[in-house]
Amino acid sequence: MSDDAHRPATSTAPDLRGLDARARELCAFVDASPSPYHATAEVTRRLEGAGFRVLEETEAWPTEPGHHLVRRGGSLAAWSTAHLPADAPAATPFRVVGGHTDSPNLRVSPSPDASSAGWDQLVVEVYGGPLLNSWLDRDLGLSGRVAVRDASSPFGVAERLVRVDEAVLRVPQLAIHLDRSTNDGLALNPQRHLTPIWGATGAAPTFDAWLAELLDVAPTDVLAWDVMTHDLTPSGPLGREADLVAAPRLDNLGTSYAGTAALLDAVDALEGSGPEASGAPHIPFLVLFDHEEIGSTTSSGGDSTFLPAVLERVVLARGGSREDHLRALAGSLIVSADMAHATHPNYADLHEPNHRIEINGGPVLKVNSRGRYASDAPGSGAFALACEQARVPMQVFRSRGDMPCGSTIGPMSAALTGATTVDVGAPMLSMHSARELTGAKDPGMYVAALTACLSPR
Repeated sequence: MSDDAHRPATSTAPDLRGLDARARELCAFVDASPSPYHATAEVTRRLEGAGFRVLEETEAWPTEPGHHLVRRGGSLAAWSTAHLPADAPAATPFRVVGGHTDSPNLRVSPSPDASSAGWDQLVVEVYGGPLLNSWLDRDLGLSGRVAVRDASSPFGVAERLVRVDEAVLRVPQLAIHLDRSTNDGLALNPQRHLTPIWGATGAAPTFDAWLAELLDVAPTDVLAWDVMTHDLTPSGPLGREADLVAAPRLDNLGTSYAGTAALLDAVDALEGSGPEASGAPHIPFLVLFDHEEIGSTTSSGGDSTFLPAVLERVVLARGGSREDHLRALAGSLIVSADMAHATHPNYADLHEPNHRIEINGGPVLKVNSRGRYASDAPGSGAFALACEQARVPMQVFRSRGDMPCGSTIGPMSAALTGATTVDVGAPMLSMHSARELTGAKDPGMYVAALTACLSPR
């Protein structure tokens, strides 16, 4: 999918010169990826620039070695076999880094046109578990994909990307004069209080007509959409010494960026070192799923056939059998990478006191004895060795024993493949806010650790 309709913003980008190269690249990646579909397009652009070839699931895959990627909706998988020696067995194991492309937000409903008290509004639905108050009084753009009529495409439908980086929406908060109890605890009803305004004309076009004009198609050709809001404030440095990065969607575009950079660095390392120096042959593999924030049980989520099917097809394309595929999985390592909670200075008592996590303190190993994270001793040891190889410190996160723990794609990936799996991340604050915070040094350390996971020495 190409970026078919893009209306750019007029705001000035922040000065990124105070950040190191990895932090600058992270900011550029996040700003290029307002939706999961734009994120996979951006990853594809970067990988194609390095010689990766896009494959289609509906076609036969090449048997010759090379760099390849495949997409399914807002999900993507990429791998390289170009470095493998000619006698590498069909059961060669995988080294997988997995993340996700989606983030909590507000998504435009199928019948969104509304008006109240003279205001033009769009009905939205909450996606995932956002901090709802963080979406109030923000200038919001729109992005996603639109299904348009096209007789030459599968099902008669073509996908078009759409992106509007202008302040077209806003969810206005009620003035304190009309609710003096607001500061005692803001309670937002998603149905009543989160409908954005996008004008005060009383004569707004229907949303499908507005999309049709943006895409230069007939209104009757707009059939459906997956369109969502995104914060328009550009990513950039924060802090007296510019030692922080403020950005939207760090959960989990921080990993989507780091995983992509790590795959490219690992491929370079494996091809440059030769089979003897790189240790036992293995296949570096990146998978980025959509729909993690809503449970992953979709056709392109972490609980789908996407990862198992692509891994098996890689083995089959190399001449292997089902037996070789199962042997490859048994020797594989999956690194489920998602962002991690740094210890919050204003709420330090809500963190496990023996497992404090620092911003700019290095990648985070996540552990949970109830299986909410997939980390076990062998996987945890493998990640510790990767951090040692990358020469970066490793931190260990465990939630308080009296608090529930979130989860990731890790447990389901482990269950679907049987591969050794470990959950890791990079530290951040304000997770699931419209605007999040990480350390300026963390992207570089995160990339280095994931690179070492994909190209162990």
